[in-house]
Amino acid sequence: MAVVPNVLIKYLGHATFLITTPGGKKLLLDPWVQNNPACPQEDKEIDSLDTVLITHAHFDHIQDVLEIAKTHQPQIGCIYEIANWLERKGVQNLNPMNKGGSQQLNDVRVTMVDARHSCGILEDDGSISYGGEAAGYVVEFENGFSIYHAGDTCVFSDMKIIAELYQPELIFLPIGDLFTMGPQEAAYACRLMDAKKVVPMHYATFPPLKGRPEELRELTRDLGTKVIELSPGESFG
Repeated sequence: MAVVPNVLIKYLGHATFLITTPGGKKLLLDPWVQNNPACPQEDKEIDSLDTVLITHAHFDHIQDVLEIAKTHQPQIGCIYEIANWLERKGVQNLNPMNKGGSQQLNDVRVTMVDARHSCGILEDDGSISYGGEAAGYVVEFENGFSIYHAGDTCVFSDMKIIAELYQPELIFLPIGDLFTMGPQEAAYACRLMDAKKVVPMHYATFPPLKGRPEELRELTRDLGTKVIELSPGESFG
């Protein structure tokens, strides 16, 4: 398994990851935990949490944020429009930002980058509110190690710019197809970014998400990219 220096990454299923930083703080990427059918039962309750990052506002990335925010009061990074919606729901410790911007949240430096996807917020009455735009994140830890979580997206040429500017050492790419890119586009993203290590995500949670890690592995074999396939509940670091 790949070695990540003093960073422990736990996959909670779909596109949700719980990361322990070198300083021992907990970072949750996309708060879909309790209602996530892919998340193992023993991982649905999080003991402590310091920071949350939200890529966009679809239910399978944000559904549990209100309960998580109430329980743990973490610092929350997200695009401005989602922060505005959360504020109206009574959530505190909001840190709105936008694409190209960076900020320090506890012990991580967070840069919001582009993603190509929709971002409507499903309300309780079935209506959809505007949630700004979908985004990805580059996260740099206090020891200098950095990751790129692409969020929900298709492949786009500016991924090359993201790689050149921020040089992430580990990337997280959706591969499920239908609502995001599939393995073929994800393989092209790996070529654009000259990716050395990639974690596939956003697949197999629901039957239509048919892309699989073995397809990505085969399509990137000539690149020498290490495809790190994680089962929900599995950690590495």
